[in-house]
Amino acid sequence: MRIFIVYYSLYGHIHKMAQAVSEGVSDAGYKAELFRVPETLSDEIIGKMGATAFQEEFRKLPEITAAELAEADAVIFGTPTRFGNMIGQMRQFFDSTGGIWNRGALAGKVGSVFTSSGTQHGGQESTILSVHITLLHHGMIIAGLPYTFAGQTIIQELTGCSPYGASTIAGPSGERFPSENELAGARYQGKYVAKIAEQLAGKQKDLLSLP
Repeated sequence: MRIFIVYYSLYGHIHKMAQAVSEGVSDAGYKAELFRVPETLSDEIIGKMGATAFQEEFRKLPEITAAELAEADAVIFGTPTRFGNMIGQMRQFFDSTGGIWNRGALAGKVGSVFTSSGTQHGGQESTILSVHITLLHHGMIIAGLPYTFAGQTIIQELTGCSPYGASTIAGPSGERFPSENELAGARYQGKYVAKIAEQLAGKQKDLLSLP
């Protein structure tokens, strides 16, 4: 069974969360495959944004294509929020998936989303939901982060994570990296998705042949 983590990270916050999601997939007995979506910014712009150092590391990950996406049994997407929506790089990648949508290549497979925002109420939930819309158009089965992850209910600290998916708060200048509670939520989500995909393994054709 192949579980993909497909994401975009500019400064490393989503990258940290993706690594935790991958650990959760491993806890379920599977090895996640990590991919980045294509970049749309020039190196010059990335430099002006102060992201060059991280991007040199991030670009060591393989870049996903729409055709490769169809090979997954489950996909966990990670995207920062931009004005309450997914980041442009992720949107552009999804806009390239018309071919696999046309043949229903993702239908019946598990899809899930995690995110980050600069502030506590910076659009984390709406960003995840905006990605859910695209996944539903592909016929994917949505998995979130259930309240069985007890870290969602703590009030002792500032933290991300919601029933829609794991999340982290980066701070207005990106100075805050994921807390242990946020990373725990990401691990839980990775394991949860893997277990659901495990239960659905080999049943996709049955799901798509309903009368």
